[in-house]
Amino acid sequence: MPSKPSSPAKRACTMVLAGSLAAALLSLTPALGANAEPTENRTISINAAGSGPSIDSTMYGAFYEDINQGADGGIYAELVQNRSFEFNSADHRTYTPMTAWETLRRGSDGTVAVVDDTSRLNENNRNYLQIDATTAGAGNGAGIGVRNTGWNAGQKLEAHKKYDYSVWARTSNPDGSSLAVTLETPEGTRLDLATIKIKGDAWAKYTVTLSPKTSTGAGRLATVVQGAGTVRLDMISLFPKDTWNGRENGLRKDLAEMINELNPGFLRFPGGCIVNTGSYDSYSAPNYTRARTYQWKETIGPVEQRPVNRNFWGYNQTYGLGYMEYFQWAEDLGAVPVPVVPVGVTGCGDNKQAPDQAALDRYIQDTLDLIEFANGDASTVWGAKRIAYGHPAPYKLDRISLGNEEYKPEFKAYFTQFYNAVRAAHPEIKIIGNTGPFSQGPEFDDLANFNAQTGVDLVDEHYYNDPSWFLKNNHRYDSYDRNSYKVFLGEYASRGNKPDNALAEASYMTGLERNADVVKMASYAPLIANEANTQWSPDMMFFNGTSIRTTPNFEVQKLFMNNVGTQVVPSMQNNPASTVTPITGKIGLSTWATSARYDNVKVTGQDGATLFSDDFSGTAAAWTGNGTGSWSIQNGGYVQSSTTAQNTMVTAGNADWSNYTLSTKATKLAGSEGFLVSFGVKDTGNYFWWNLGGWNNSKSVVEMAVNGGKTNILEKNTVIQAGHEYDIRIEVTGRTAKLYLDNVLWGTVDDTPADPIYSVVTKDAESGDTIVKVVNTSAERTLVDIKVEGAAGIGTTAAVTTLLQTADGQNLAPASSTFNGAGAQFTYGFEPKSVTFIRLAGSRK
Repeated sequence: MPSKPSSPAKRACTMVLAGSLAAALLSLTPALGANAEPTENRTISINAAGSGPSIDSTMYGAFYEDINQGADGGIYAELVQNRSFEFNSADHRTYTPMTAWETLRRGSDGTVAVVDDTSRLNENNRNYLQIDATTAGAGNGAGIGVRNTGWNAGQKLEAHKKYDYSVWARTSNPDGSSLAVTLETPEGTRLDLATIKIKGDAWAKYTVTLSPKTSTGAGRLATVVQGAGTVRLDMISLFPKDTWNGRENGLRKDLAEMINELNPGFLRFPGGCIVNTGSYDSYSAPNYTRARTYQWKETIGPVEQRPVNRNFWGYNQTYGLGYMEYFQWAEDLGAVPVPVVPVGVTGCGDNKQAPDQAALDRYIQDTLDLIEFANGDASTVWGAKRIAYGHPAPYKLDRISLGNEEYKPEFKAYFTQFYNAVRAAHPEIKIIGNTGPFSQGPEFDDLANFNAQTGVDLVDEHYYNDPSWFLKNNHRYDSYDRNSYKVFLGEYASRGNKPDNALAEASYMTGLERNADVVKMASYAPLIANEANTQWSPDMMFFNGTSIRTTPNFEVQKLFMNNVGTQVVPSMQNNPASTVTPITGKIGLSTWATSARYDNVKVTGQDGATLFSDDFSGTAAAWTGNGTGSWSIQNGGYVQSSTTAQNTMVTAGNADWSNYTLSTKATKLAGSEGFLVSFGVKDTGNYFWWNLGGWNNSKSVVEMAVNGGKTNILEKNTVIQAGHEYDIRIEVTGRTAKLYLDNVLWGTVDDTPADPIYSVVTKDAESGDTIVKVVNTSAERTLVDIKVEGAAGIGTTAAVTTLLQTADGQNLAPASSTFNGAGAQFTYGFEPKSVTFIRLAGSRK
């Protein structure tokens, strides 16, 4: 579990006391570097003979969730949209069973309708297409039927490539019926044609291979009935023969290859929020709810027998990409599979729980059956199913995530039941808990403590923060308890796809690697997004029907993931002494939908002299308002009386104030929140404020506003009681502020700017290389002196890979070079806004 934040020096001491001597030798905080002997250049001192933490092969991986239309129409290679006519307005208000289908009458007539009756394909595939042809068309391709528009602009069809068409069909015509299957352009230009003969009035699967004579990114697939009679069709499918690794029912090749280039050590699936949102009904339940939690057993076996579901992100998901395919994908990647299962409590803003113990028991058993399905032999029920479905060898599942971002009262009790069941039945399986969608705060702390007490192996942390947060929190894991759980950073991103976002993430990854004894897994999220249907941004890659657009974030992840190393090498970064500009600005008082009274406002300087004092015995002339709220002096106090006005800030003092103490007394009179006491106020959009009783009096937060945008930098579960007079004191020293509530230290804010250079050093046992990884987030080319001790025979030639901004400033691009000035001691100039990996050649082991 995390420990309480501490100063950089204390963090270093904590690591030593905890027994992590290797970690203590690693790169320290910029503050410590600033205390070292001033040097003209920064220095990175490397102890090549030392032994830092080993780095797991699962250090970096891929988090896949069916978000942003990532499966159907994305990584799943199926080219037909709504192949089983199951789209429904419950999935999306615009959907109908005929979404993506056009009715064709080519020299023929009759009716075309979607039907749900006892003639259906099976109970899991309820809708089908019924075509009643009354007249026969003349000529090739004539008839009555349907045409599918595919995804995005249409189906990507490449000249002379092969495409597998299949359909489940039956006919009332005793002589059989013919289907004309055509690949064509939107205008109807034929690219290829095949004929299929349907025989008998029982469902059967029919297949044919097509090959277009020319290419198009907007292809259409037409299927028409030739001749009279009733023909029923379902599961109309078109797959490129050339899927990734040639898998049947496989993955879109270019997308899968791009993910494979990342070289992920694990694959986390299937989510994310789709795992644990919706009803706990099964598909067979009476009056089932369309939106159901993810139930893995529905996603295996023949695809025509898998039900559909409403995806949490607002579209239909077919489960064509299911657990068999996920496990196969991980195996093909050479990655460890990491399934995430629901634990009876929904998350992601949903508000449901397992309706009774029987339902909870069913989900617990499903979890145990999943492990058996992955690893069991032919003597087990679910192992035998995996073998029957075509995979005799086990999938080597060694870890499982129980839940995703849950934080509800029932969660702990439900999780404990799952934990106990898995631990008892499968002690060999590592169990992963979670701390919700928070990087800090009372909920995070509570769940961290719960996971530590429960005894989970890893904890899945998720957070999406601004780039400044990642820059300032490089040392987040330095002070984690080395004797507690390990960390799986399952979802993180810096809220943007610009080079500065990627550089902030790169800086943070040096901290992840430095703490490889605590951080065992990490994955950027989300992975992919369809440009035509994106619910979440940023993402690592964006795609349409024909192409893929990578991001700076992708380039950073790819560089780190392909150059991880096997062990951290102890190193120390010393930075030149620098002068830090202190927090400066006025003071402020405010409220939010709350009436409050302030009294005895006082500001004293570092020398104890009074800079400002107001006991409100006179006028409020010293205060300037922003035009919001209703402020007045009442009975010797300054009262804001509106309970609806938001951000009623009034300010006083001097914009040049620094190193001061602000004190006041505050009383909540009425309304939904508490107090907002500001310091370092520059203007209406730039300030710090202590938000006591914010978010409907559910928590208290210190926020930093920059140009109007606010970031949480410290959060606790303090609530404010009406009628109680609180003593509030804020001591501002340099870039640090200590906050006291009723004379008790509530928290400390440290806004000291981080040094723009971040580094870590790792060893690659296979190549023998020592990899020096440096991130320069500044706009200046920066010289760094690199000193290597304890290594014999460091060559003068080093291979270098550098990520540099592209000419348009929108991306990062890798550049390879050779540096001929390497050795035991050398100076290297790191380009502005860059990530550089220097491989110092060593002897192979």
